[in-house]
Amino acid sequence: MMGSPYTVGDVMTRTVVSAGRDTPFKTVVQIMGQWKVSALPVLEGEGRVVGVVSEADLLPKEEFRDSDPDRFTQLRRLPDLAKAGGITAADVMTAPAVTVRADATLAEAARLMALHRVKRLPVVDDQGMLEGLISRSDLLKVFLRPDEEIADEVRREIVARLFPPPSGPVHVEVRDGVVTLSGHIRDTSLVPVAARLVRAVEGVVDVECALTSAALTDRTA
Repeated sequence: MMGSPYTVGDVMTRTVVSAGRDTPFKTVVQIMGQWKVSALPVLEGEGRVVGVVSEADLLPKEEFRDSDPDRFTQLRRLPDLAKAGGITAADVMTAPAVTVRADATLAEAARLMALHRVKRLPVVDDQGMLEGLISRSDLLKVFLRPDEEIADEVRREIVARLFPPPSGPVHVEVRDGVVTLSGHIRDTSLVPVAARLVRAVEGVVDVECALTSAALTDRTA
């Protein structure tokens, strides 16, 4: 019933700054500062993603620069201590990289970010070659969708199919992403269904239903 959901390819950033496995530590920091990014995909060969280096991967070098951690800290922070001694992107990157395909839905990308506690995902093709990058801010772009565009989809894809004649007209109003459905319908058991389908439309912030029974209206008329 619904139109095709937005995919990662619809909102991802296609121009991505990256590092190679042998990129020196200092150069990684310089690239991040120059491009104002907090993480870089690490590539090898013709562009295959092998890892991601983030600010969190770089910080152990400063954290342990002049410290002598006790044995408990050494055991607990072994990966970070290894990164503290790194001199290239390959030494400090997180690998393997958590990646996503361009045809994945935004919901799938959001679940991956939440599951792996990352703020961004490299977008790769079947061979693992870099195609783009999607971040948390990219996922929020759907909420910039115009209200009238959302209203048109709700009318076309949901209202017209759930409430065809002889149901009375169902009015759709969208304001700041909040969809309001109002009017008289024959089958009020469809109200929860309508609310669920509307909430799934890309860009919808919330749904308010003011749908009443047409039969009840007929009896009180």
